[in-house]
Amino acid sequence: MRLAEIVSGCEILESRGDLSIDINEIRYDSRAVQSNDMFIAIEGFKTDGHNFVAQSIEQGAKVVVMMPDKIDLSLIRSDVTVIITSDTRKFMAMAACNFYNHPSRDFKLVGITGTKGKTTTAYMIKSIMEKAGRKVGMLGTIANMIGSEEIEASRTTPESLDLQKMLRQMADAGCDVVVMEVSSHALALDRVYGCGFDMAVFTNLSEDHLDFHKTFDNYLAAKAKLFKMAKEGFVNVDDMYAKKLIDEASCPITTYGIDNNPFVSARDIIITNTYSDFKISMNRNIQRIKVPIPGRFTVYNALAAICVTAKLGASVEDMCVGLEEVQVPGRSQIVPSTRDFVVMVDYAHSPASLEGVLKAVKSYTRGRIICVFGCGGDRDPFKRPMMGEIAGRLADLTFITTDNPRTEDPAAIIAQIEEGIKKTKGEYKIVQNRKKAIEQAIRRARRNDLVLIAGKGHETYQEVNGVKNHFDDREVAAEALKHLPEAKQPKY
Repeated sequence: MRLAEIVSGCEILESRGDLSIDINEIRYDSRAVQSNDMFIAIEGFKTDGHNFVAQSIEQGAKVVVMMPDKIDLSLIRSDVTVIITSDTRKFMAMAACNFYNHPSRDFKLVGITGTKGKTTTAYMIKSIMEKAGRKVGMLGTIANMIGSEEIEASRTTPESLDLQKMLRQMADAGCDVVVMEVSSHALALDRVYGCGFDMAVFTNLSEDHLDFHKTFDNYLAAKAKLFKMAKEGFVNVDDMYAKKLIDEASCPITTYGIDNNPFVSARDIIITNTYSDFKISMNRNIQRIKVPIPGRFTVYNALAAICVTAKLGASVEDMCVGLEEVQVPGRSQIVPSTRDFVVMVDYAHSPASLEGVLKAVKSYTRGRIICVFGCGGDRDPFKRPMMGEIAGRLADLTFITTDNPRTEDPAAIIAQIEEGIKKTKGEYKIVQNRKKAIEQAIRRARRNDLVLIAGKGHETYQEVNGVKNHFDDREVAAEALKHLPEAKQPKY
């Protein structure tokens, strides 16, 4: 594609060289640069792309894009076109839209943002729309999907260049609906800049990712960006930050919820340890909805999915069947068993999500709650004692263990969690080996109890010192259940 077409609409403070040349590919990783490519220097969290401009030129880059005063331009060969912009991330996002011919214009694009519930809501929308006969693309935490084809996801929302390439693949594959989890990082870093969102969904907001955003106001502002990009929005009015977000939005908003006089509401809610059930008024008729995911939060996610899919033309029958058959890996996922107690795996890895799932299971579990969890390394350390205190307050027995320690000492992470649980009267055990912790928790369970294994959910690895080793909570729990003696389950 001609360079002038690629940079159309991009901010250019200064340029040197020929803008009429043809470009093969756009790159932000200098290691991937080949002949006739354009290299965009991005300031990362660990490395600065400006340090690799010379390398990209050696490898064949004919165009380099950078920010002001980063490199002495006299050191760059005269046959290389140089573009200076104030924000290379935003520049890359717009250039990627141009390069891949604005794929979001070729289908209905739904963006979902919020601290919790993004993944489940996305899966619900996908399930309903597939029942309606539509081909659906999905981008999110667990996987990126083009119809039934699954692609591993490395982050919730990819870098803008990777995102636009994937959206183009979805458009070319015939997807007429794409649902995307939009993280606060992606919004703050302009990864979705230039996307044409038809609809935006806000699930909820609680303290998380403050190691990146620094303040809660910044976190909220990042979420609100999506509602300045979308044609219409759907907001959970029961969330305490809903009003602030609605005030920030520049698109029409429809509210959904349970308590605060929402436009779309649920009533007569029934929650058991295997499903959620509620009534909703649709087309002047009362419809009963059943979802095989327990918890009040499931009702909110289902309401959001109903709002979106109704606008996309799904029938009431599509919604009922789609929600009844939805399966979300690692989100309040019940491990199949014939035992007289329940084992659930959930992705809850923040104070708000752990408190939410513990309160949910406590509301319908007749026996005790046994919780297994740890905290990830190289992430916000302030949440560790908070999560310990939450578990000690809400669970009857807690096994503190490892999550993904990454480059941190697992024992040090556990010690910080223990600081919080010591503030409560909750009983707890420290078992650093996660596999042994899960096995011990399951051996301690008895009739009507619920064992909650929290933190990793759908993940199939455990990262230690930069190495990802295979580890799946669901597999470990299933194996432990299989080897549990049938007779006389132990008590504590």
